[in-house]
Amino acid sequence: MTENILEIRDLVKHYPVTRGVVFKKTIGQVKAVDGVSFELKAGETLGLVGESGCGKSTLARVLMNLEKPTAGSVVYKGQDISRLTGAALRRLRRQIQLVMQDPYTSLNPRMTVGDLIGEPFEIHPEVAPKGSRQGKVKELLDLVGLNPEHINRYPHQFSGGQRQRIGIARALALRPEIIVCDEPVSALDVSIQAQVMNLLEKLQNEFGLSYVFIAHDLSVVRHLSDRVAVMYLGKIVEIGTEDEIYERPTHPYTQALLSAVPVPDPTLRSSKAIIRLTGDVPSPISPPSGCRFRTRCWKAQDVCAEQVPALEIRDGSDHPSACHFAEKREIVATHEA
Repeated sequence: MTENILEIRDLVKHYPVTRGVVFKKTIGQVKAVDGVSFELKAGETLGLVGESGCGKSTLARVLMNLEKPTAGSVVYKGQDISRLTGAALRRLRRQIQLVMQDPYTSLNPRMTVGDLIGEPFEIHPEVAPKGSRQGKVKELLDLVGLNPEHINRYPHQFSGGQRQRIGIARALALRPEIIVCDEPVSALDVSIQAQVMNLLEKLQNEFGLSYVFIAHDLSVVRHLSDRVAVMYLGKIVEIGTEDEIYERPTHPYTQALLSAVPVPDPTLRSSKAIIRLTGDVPSPISPPSGCRFRTRCWKAQDVCAEQVPALEIRDGSDHPSACHFAEKREIVATHEA
């Protein structure tokens, strides 16, 4: 059994809501992440899906220690990294890297590609002696499918897909063990998305990388993920293997998401039942009591407002789900990796 390389336990991240300009008064909290737990195994890809505003990117920033959690822990190889500061935190940066969503704004337009990819070596000089850095940058460019001779070009001279490859090369520079991918293909054309996804898969096989892959496109997540976690309003509502989530979902929210995925085969399309959710996503400042999905759920009963459903395996299920009335639902195939 592969060991856990990262363990998230009861992670909470709240942001204060204030009123006033000079004398600010806290009048509430945005509960962006509210009690999230999961594990990431070495060499595994964990997909994280959900609607915009559910807390996915906040979770990514906390995993990277770009923001400190309100409560809970982020444990990397037995060490709670959320408490690290100074030199200890800088050493950790070598092991966990980030690929950002927008390749147009994540690269400094005033720096050449060589300087962008080589910048991690300036911060961590022990990784590459000064005389060998240009050679290593060229190796990284070649590794991600770019021409090493373009080392002196600027970001505006590359397409969106090429810029994202530059971002991936920069993340690989320090040879990390974990890469957090925060919607890395959502800003790219569909044909380019496939190329970047294939590149990420190739790099994972070559270097034994572990990915936390965040996206809102269910088809993209399925292509790369070993396990999938579904988030709704700051909580994980279902987690399981790729087959368990896509073929045998048990949480109503997961079932609704999958029912909305387009089916290319017209013979299957007519037999697919669409689940249409009513209402809007509640505010994370004042989420509903009990189950947060109950205000949009067709299965909701009194107990859903009174008790928070635990994320656990229930009768008739083979993977954890946070629903009092979880049950399997067969989903028409929507994607083949």
